[in-house]
Amino acid sequence: MADRAALEEAVRLQGERVRGLKLQKAGAELIEEEVSKLLKLKAELGSDEGKQKFVLKTPKGTRDYSPRQMAVREKVFDVIISCFKRHGAEVIDTPVFELKETLTGKYGEDSKLIYDLKDQGGELLALRYDLTVPFARYLAMNKLTNIKRYHIAKVYRRDNPAMTRGRYREFYQCDFDIAGQFDPMIPDAECLKIICEILSALQLGDFLIKMSWEDVKNEMVEEKGLASEVADLIGAYVKQHGGVSLVEQLLQDPKLSQNKLALEGLGDLKLLFEYLTLFGITEKITFDLSLARGLDYYTGVIYEAVLLQTPTRQGEEPLGVGSVAAGGRYDGLVGMFDPKGRKVPCVGLSIGVERIFSIVEQRMEASEEKVRTTETQVLVAAAQKKLLEERLKLVAELWDRGIKAELLYKKNPKLLTQLQYCEETGIPLVAIIGEQELKDGVVKLRSVASREEVSEGRGI
Repeated sequence: MADRAALEEAVRLQGERVRGLKLQKAGAELIEEEVSKLLKLKAELGSDEGKQKFVLKTPKGTRDYSPRQMAVREKVFDVIISCFKRHGAEVIDTPVFELKETLTGKYGEDSKLIYDLKDQGGELLALRYDLTVPFARYLAMNKLTNIKRYHIAKVYRRDNPAMTRGRYREFYQCDFDIAGQFDPMIPDAECLKIICEILSALQLGDFLIKMSWEDVKNEMVEEKGLASEVADLIGAYVKQHGGVSLVEQLLQDPKLSQNKLALEGLGDLKLLFEYLTLFGITEKITFDLSLARGLDYYTGVIYEAVLLQTPTRQGEEPLGVGSVAAGGRYDGLVGMFDPKGRKVPCVGLSIGVERIFSIVEQRMEASEEKVRTTETQVLVAAAQKKLLEERLKLVAELWDRGIKAELLYKKNPKLLTQLQYCEETGIPLVAIIGEQELKDGVVKLRSVASREEVSEGRGI
């Protein structure tokens, strides 16, 4: 009893500490740490019956996914992966955690959102914040100068989560990147084309890809030495006109046409628009000077895809999810890891799948349409009792032939129960075994939807 009293007092004191920190508006990390201590103490205290009390919840900014939700997610992933593969990308994977120094100094103000891990045997580690910096580390470490890759994996950020808008602390990123020295703007145009293909295939509604001219201006002024006022003039044109016609208007301006550096920049811009025209996506592209780059590693044009308006159907609420894809050029990041500072030009994109899932899941909840959570093609059923052995033989035969099949885990299930299971789970076919079928050496194959039946030989 004395030990229990001491634990109760410890719980009370720790609870007061947590409340005090909240009143003082202490840092979120400190509060989380003290709350964690409080929960551990409460778990040790247990209930009056001597059983431990556990707070059954997922950590802040994370969630579980039901089979129904995962089925929808897999369909979205399939669309994205098939597009990446259609464009010739290879797939890689990297550790979920990196050396802390690998991630430090790459994300600007967002570096404070990196999850640091405790010292692991002399190594200071952190959970990966995105997939781009690990990719750059991978290129430098393996001395690769040319690769087209995609990577789909979870990343972690100590952000303030907004679950309804698809913002979490643990979430998936779907990245596609082209690394290597190529002729200007061809890889950039392909990245924009990929974004258009994926968003169109997912049928999320009208979208627009916003490109920031500010980064082009910075590149012209800081890297190419173009006078700031000339770059501002270009920017003014871009803001006013945008689109394909803008290049010709810029080239006709006497101030710009006499400037060699401006002409070089305009040449790249003209090339990009020519390629976007050939790809048939110029109507989806616009310049937006308000678009700011949030990460330190971008060096050129950046872009962001936003839904113009999330279409609502009956029973749905309008859902603002913001950006659903983003990317840009980062030519200097690999050089930050290379001992000799050798640069590998890179351009890439990231699909905001969590925000896309928020839209798709809301539609799923509002819809009465059934979502299959398995891919089972046929259920092996029995019409009479004492046929378990025959069912097991048949289901094994189907599995061995690559057919997706199931059976109920009962010795003598009722036929009606087996048929109802098919209707509930969406299994389209039932292979029925009965005494007469065994004598005839056949299996009765029934369509669950139409109830039509055919008899097939055991070579099914």
